Amino acid sequence: MNIPFDDVVGSIMAELFGALNAAGIQSVGPVFFKYDIVKMPELVIEFGVPVAAGTVPSGPLISGTLPAGRYAQTTYWGHYDNLMDVNAILIGWAKQREIQWDATEMPDGDHFVCRLEEYPNGPDDEPDPEKWETTVAIKLR
Repeated sequence: MNIPFDDVVGSIMAELFGALNAAGIQSVGPVFFKYDIVKMPELVIEFGVPVAAGTVPSGPLISGTLPAGRYAQTTYWGHYDNLMDVNAILIGWAKQREIQWDATEMPDGDHFVCRLEEYPNGPDDEPDPEKWETTVAIKLR
């Protein structure tokens, strides 16, 4: 299944960092995608970046806090084309151990309290896709 991230991610990330720069806000950590609703191939995603505590957003920016709690996570090095498989491996691992996600099944998809992909590096700072690092983390119930 090919999800057309390339069609939207570049423009969304440019908008995000343009808004951050216009507001004079510096990121203090890696970019992340927060998957709020998953019903493949349809996704509802928030695009974010950590900022210093007390930062007040403006314009199109909103602020929030990722929920505290226990997460299952894995780190993957390689091209983003493989991230669906990486997520499937983490989900399969949890299923074998009867671990439950903090999520609710609804007709429009699975609503996750917090399901993240965090990107400490990527194409802008690492030309070799085999060295791209992604952490997948899903909050446990």
